[in-house]
Amino acid sequence: MRKYRARLALPALVLALGLVVAACGGGSSKSSSATTTAKESITIAAFNFPESSTLANIYGKALQSKGYRVTFKPNLGTREVVEPALLNGELDAYVTYAATELTFLKVPGDAGTATGDVQQTVTRLRDAYTSKGISVLDASSAADANAFAVTKATADKDKLVKTSDLAPFAAQMTLGGPPECPTRPFCQQGLLKTYGLKFKSFKALDAGGPLSKNALANGDVDVALIFSSDSAVQARNFVILQDDKHLQNADNVVPVIRTPKLNGEITSIWNSISSKLTTDDLVAMNKKTDVDKQDAATVADQWLRDHGFSS
Repeated sequence: MRKYRARLALPALVLALGLVVAACGGGSSKSSSATTTAKESITIAAFNFPESSTLANIYGKALQSKGYRVTFKPNLGTREVVEPALLNGELDAYVTYAATELTFLKVPGDAGTATGDVQQTVTRLRDAYTSKGISVLDASSAADANAFAVTKATADKDKLVKTSDLAPFAAQMTLGGPPECPTRPFCQQGLLKTYGLKFKSFKALDAGGPLSKNALANGDVDVALIFSSDSAVQARNFVILQDDKHLQNADNVVPVIRTPKLNGEITSIWNSISSKLTTDDLVAMNKKTDVDKQDAATVADQWLRDHGFSS
């Protein structure tokens, strides 16, 4: 079930064309440097959704300001396209999500199993990539994972902060989510097994999309599955309940880079970014790109300025 965003493989021709067209800073086809002394050249890709482009710009522009020649490849495609291009050396880095990335690698046994523990998941991801010549840097506290939300009115009325707080109320509540939710371990099954929550009813909607968000806002459901970094959280006054028993896996933001391109300065800059980036930041930035239709590069510039990085 995780994640609900489409992960369909694209034809090789699309990859080839995408790698020919380089875009810098989220739109320009010209690489640039903020200093006169250029350093290493780095090609950073983004998946095919706005949050990924914003993250690529944040991590990439921070290197540009230090003299690195950074080429951006925004909206390159799904993980089935981007990850092989990294392994083939057709690009150098991208910002990913730890649990989804590890699961995609299909490492056998426990070593390939993502968990709700971010450090364990990142360690397993790092181990899986070492032999492939890929380095995994520090993960951020920022995450984009399945989440369960209520309206602020419901949260205030019932004093709901954590998912476990639903225990006294679930029997009178309707849960909303994708049609497969009742049979999935990270949705209704998991809420029952991990939290002991048995809801009054379930309403089949969509995978964190407009049906789910409208149903929650309109009171047609009391709890809905959405994504933790969805801009609707802020725009529509929703409250995401903390996953205090770690039902969901750790889909924390983490950069990966080809090891030959990595040095101490890049490690320091990127780990510093990851240490300051939060899920609330993702929510706010997603509102700017998804709702306000701001350019990802512009949104990234503002985040860098606000957090003490040149852009």
